Amino acid sequence: MAEDRYRQILKQYWGYDDFRGIQLDIIESVCAGRDTLGLMPTGGGKSICFQVPALAMEGVCIVVTPLISLMKDQVANLKRRGIKAEAIYSGMMREDTIRILDNCVLGGCTLLYVSPERLGTELFQAKLVRMRRVSLIVVDEAHCISQWGYDFRPAYMNISSVRSMLPADVPVLALTATATPAVVDDIQRCLAFRERNVFSMSFERKNLIYVVRRAANKDSEILHILASVTQGSVIIYVRTREDTYELAKFLNEKGVTASGYHAGLTAAEKDFRQINWTKDRVRVMVATNAFGMGIDKPDVRLVIHYSMPDSIEAYFQEAGRAGRDGKDSYAVLLYDDKDLKSALKRVDSCFPAKEYIKDTYENLACFFEIGVGEAEGRSFFFPIELFCKQFRMFPVQVDSALKLLNNAGYIEYHEEREFQSALHFILRKDQLYTLSDNEGDTDAVIQCILRNYVGVFAGFVYIEEAFIAHATGVESKRVFEILKELHRRRVIDFIPHRKTPTITYTVARVETERVFLPESVYEARRNDLRRRINAMGQYVSADKYCRSRMLLYYFGEKDAKNCGRCDVCVEARKNGAGVSREEAKEAERFVVGILSDGRKHVWEDFFVGKLGSTVVKEAIRHLIDEEMVETDVSGMKLKGG
Repeated sequence: MAEDRYRQILKQYWGYDDFRGIQLDIIESVCAGRDTLGLMPTGGGKSICFQVPALAMEGVCIVVTPLISLMKDQVANLKRRGIKAEAIYSGMMREDTIRILDNCVLGGCTLLYVSPERLGTELFQAKLVRMRRVSLIVVDEAHCISQWGYDFRPAYMNISSVRSMLPADVPVLALTATATPAVVDDIQRCLAFRERNVFSMSFERKNLIYVVRRAANKDSEILHILASVTQGSVIIYVRTREDTYELAKFLNEKGVTASGYHAGLTAAEKDFRQINWTKDRVRVMVATNAFGMGIDKPDVRLVIHYSMPDSIEAYFQEAGRAGRDGKDSYAVLLYDDKDLKSALKRVDSCFPAKEYIKDTYENLACFFEIGVGEAEGRSFFFPIELFCKQFRMFPVQVDSALKLLNNAGYIEYHEEREFQSALHFILRKDQLYTLSDNEGDTDAVIQCILRNYVGVFAGFVYIEEAFIAHATGVESKRVFEILKELHRRRVIDFIPHRKTPTITYTVARVETERVFLPESVYEARRNDLRRRINAMGQYVSADKYCRSRMLLYYFGEKDAKNCGRCDVCVEARKNGAGVSREEAKEAERFVVGILSDGRKHVWEDFFVGKLGSTVVKEAIRHLIDEEMVETDVSGMKLKGG
């Protein structure tokens, strides 16, 4: 039986006796050749759903994911288990990319992880059509393909073109942990599903306790919370890079070990800080939303949001990084009255006026000296600070304008493209041995490069200073100084590691008045962002509706029950303790009487007359628990009414 074969693979490579939740349903569906969408909460075991089929089916399984760190981790884990896996992503050397793709063509790879940007390259597509057999296309973080997904990424649109190049019987497996019903439909449309086919687990996390706390002084509140939850690791999400430094410094000064994490750190810095946190050398990671995807630390007992996120989807995913081991954990959102106003102001920053966007496009052409009809396919380094200074524009609005031009198809904009250090030897190999004034560390670095990197005399080769430091025992800072000194002495040409925004003209420059932003790129997305922020505002300001139930309702789970553990449920039990049975019955009759007209009523309709608000709240909660009424954030009506 096929089912036995899947369990055998699971046992052989992962040591588990059986599958969890909907894993087996998804595996059977894709192995039968059906396009499949899996909705699984964070920690639901998504990777098993495609790794087992990849081993059970013939050919290479292509896994599209935007997370380079996750790719590297999964490939390393798979190789340790004896599974043939590789990854292709931005910043790799062309020779390495060709080697890996040729290996796939020859049948020497079972799982190929690839970033969505690489899918659209001519090299990848040329090699793809020569692969003997592609068993499955996997789209991780599939909400990124939907215009209505909170994290829409245009590069994901490359997937549909790749699919059209493969035989029609190659199935697609889309996976996500955050999708509203509208996004579920859109994912299947964008990926050209041959039939609707969705498997879903409840997003409910029974071990996760949601708390919203109003706080005028958030720093003091965090110290209070950390003193109350003393076990396990902590993630604190902040909005800006500056906040990561300031809050981490504040916590360390107060005796709480903390580190900061954001997208602007080098890969080595990110790895160092993440390892320190993973190995419990620091308790708290203060991070922007750059931290989290692919993080699988089981003992995170507390996730705190210092500021209100811009969407319930983002909040749910970030909060869900607590309690991955199934033990009780807390998701705390700190909130003050300014948060919603600040969030709504960001709508204008994210969607500047169309004339401003056209001005940015015009100034970009002046900056790079590009005429109309020129530059198609050309790429440029983009020093945004210099650009803004030259044209008297603001970085935040320019960044947003470039993203919208990217989404409209005029350019490809990478905010911070990471380029590894690179070098090539100017001196010939025989000339190196004539150098007599090298120190021991310098000789060690040169010999390490010659032993480990091919082609260093022919042209530039990407290197990793951290690897050289590890291999030689020379500190990373000293390795960098040695490479700079060799560059000064004209022994090598050395380009240090850097993070630089880049812009590629995907189409030749058009006349500025012809720049057009379709409704789907501008108005619809702007209105959708405002809707998401307002939904988040309703979540934090509500005090009558179970937090867990509100979140689940947002994702389409209409029949969820009160959790009994969030701050609202706890407060309800506390306030309801002194209500007599007669008072409760009278309040229920009062509520049902108002609802008997069959219409939906706003919450305020019930808090009038002689009955107190406490007893009415308790009556409403009882009616909700008994499923006599239907509720959402906007109000309530009788079930079936």
